[in-house]
Amino acid sequence: MDLRPRLAPGLAAADYAQAYARDGVVQIDGLFPPEVADALADTLARRTVWSLVHADPQGGHAVLSPDAMARLGPDEIRARLEAAMRRAADGFAYLYLVYPMIDAYVDGRDPGHPLHAVTEFLNGPDFIAFAAAVTGETVVKVDAQATCYRPGHFLTLHDDRGVGERRAAYTLGLTQGWRPDWGGQLLFHDAARDVVHGFAPRFNTLTLFKVPLAHSVAPVAAYAARPRLTITGWLRDDPPYGPL
Repeated sequence: MDLRPRLAPGLAAADYAQAYARDGVVQIDGLFPPEVADALADTLARRTVWSLVHADPQGGHAVLSPDAMARLGPDEIRARLEAAMRRAADGFAYLYLVYPMIDAYVDGRDPGHPLHAVTEFLNGPDFIAFAAAVTGETVVKVDAQATCYRPGHFLTLHDDRGVGERRAAYTLGLTQGWRPDWGGQLLFHDAARDVVHGFAPRFNTLTLFKVPLAHSVAPVAAYAARPRLTITGWLRDDPPYGPL
């Protein structure tokens, strides 16, 4: 069976470009052939070693590998998580698990990991041409990180502004059997802070949306029975990564 990442047969960018131009956001179900999506979901669930990422008190970006978390110990980890939650009360903050796909690929980490093939696919000609045709943007390269939201994890309101080369953002949902009351929805907000679009975690679904567009990820409920698994990033028009 061919499990290489590839677009599902018959997927046409023209079917989604009008909705994207009108709304600034579009969902594309069935991005991969089913067997590819199943294999990728299994990779995230069973074959990926996660790091913890959170906003620090100064607004910086902190990534803690499993080794780093072991060195810090449970009391320091708890203090960091509590600080991230305090920051979330009145500003931009986040807390979830991450596998930094681009950094891992460029640095040569985890040779043979299936996510490296996904990094190559996202930066390959087929996906770049498809994403560019849907969004109408010039796309040179694609950021990517795998994310795992467990109960209590969140991403507060923001619009991705501040990095000029980000032309659009995306999420690729790889969560199976998600209940809507488990939280974790990707929410889009208007100027009055009302929710104008809300998407529950779905399986094998690509969501593309314009930058800047105010959005957040609702906290995952304490009783959620499985994690929210996605691949996320931005479509960019700055110089490409090295040899991908």
